[in-house]
Amino acid sequence: MLFLALFSAVGLAADAPAPDPTIPFQTYTLDNGLTVILAKDDSIPFVQVHVRYAAGSKDELPGKTGFAHLFEHMMFQGSAHADDDYFAPFQALGGQLNGNTTLDRTVYFEGVPSNYLALALFMESDRMGWLLPAMTEEKFKNQQDVVRNERRQRYEAPPYGEAWPRLLESVWPEGHPYHYATIGKHEDLEAASLGDVQAFFRTWYLPNNATLTVVGDFDEANARALINTYFGDVPAGPEPKLTVAEPVVLTGTKVVKVEKVTVPFPKVWITWIGPRAFAEGDADLDLAASMLSNGEDSPLYKKLVRDSQIAQSVDVSEQSQQLAGMFTIEATAATGHSADELVAAIDGVLADVRKSGFDQGDADIARTAFEVQFYGALLSIAGKADLLAQYQGLTGDPGYLSKDLARYRAATAQSVSDALRRWAPAENRVILEFLPAAVPAPSTPTPAKEGK
Repeated sequence: MLFLALFSAVGLAADAPAPDPTIPFQTYTLDNGLTVILAKDDSIPFVQVHVRYAAGSKDELPGKTGFAHLFEHMMFQGSAHADDDYFAPFQALGGQLNGNTTLDRTVYFEGVPSNYLALALFMESDRMGWLLPAMTEEKFKNQQDVVRNERRQRYEAPPYGEAWPRLLESVWPEGHPYHYATIGKHEDLEAASLGDVQAFFRTWYLPNNATLTVVGDFDEANARALINTYFGDVPAGPEPKLTVAEPVVLTGTKVVKVEKVTVPFPKVWITWIGPRAFAEGDADLDLAASMLSNGEDSPLYKKLVRDSQIAQSVDVSEQSQQLAGMFTIEATAATGHSADELVAAIDGVLADVRKSGFDQGDADIARTAFEVQFYGALLSIAGKADLLAQYQGLTGDPGYLSKDLARYRAATAQSVSDALRRWAPAENRVILEFLPAAVPAPSTPTPAKEGK
């Protein structure tokens, strides 16, 4: 019912355009460079504390990969004035907390009852300013093993687990910040030392490289006082050097084949380099991805899954990042069908769409669905905190929400079609194929010779 209500609220009726959604907020900067965003929401007696560091795997040095993700683990191992399990005090009061790392950034968050705002701010400030005194060789070795095991479980053991690292390696050349996945390389994780990760922390985990966002039911004067008390004395560091990269241009079609005995069905990923987040074409490609594969009547689903039944599934995504994006089509073959059949069918559908373009009615539906997603993100204080921090990190404007939504509202069938033709041509792409490998026949033991 809530979804239907939202869908109705954001319908694109010509006589009643939906109002722009907003998140009222205030922002300021501490003397140490920490950006602070405050957004009151007293709908429930809860508050979300969200810390975003402008440090992801793209900011790592050659031979020292996986450090940003490793720190996602290390930041829960205790700090100088709270040297214990980070989760324990929050779980005792029903709080929600976690962290995650991407190519571009690392975030940590706590959702707590309003009267525990001081606890969340204290804990975040202590690990921002005083993590290293509590970082022991034992803690480091423990989490080093945890991350290496996570790599095995998530990327090496599953049949298609290596697809994402392989895709990044295939699309982005050696030396590009996006050449490897955030999990890092196994040999780098194994060779990492305590001193290495401490140096990474001193470079990136600084108040002048972070944004603190507080959303929820709080008193503004009290929140400002608490933030000044807990974060004001965290020392700033040298301004981190901005990670940049020259634009990458793919030429022709690069095909990468991976054979594994654990792969049950052929699966393909076809990827083009797309625009960076919020750049021209980003929103249009989002809509193109939705229109190509969402719903049983979408061109790719209709051709590959419903009609020819050569695929079990097909999906399209636009993954826009800080430096550049990736427009990817992935499809899993049905029993008895091959990767080559999938690629040929996908190419056929894309050729038709490039020629005839998208239908305006389909563009309206896709645009409305994205607008519903925007409103959905505003239903929770956690969603609001994440949006404010994301906009600050990628655009420098926490209030970018209405401008972001305007990109989708301005899209037309023509602009989406043009974006697909520009960013996803017939060539200039990478095709990654995961294929079932033949199971080796068991060796036949040589019969023992009879003795005399």
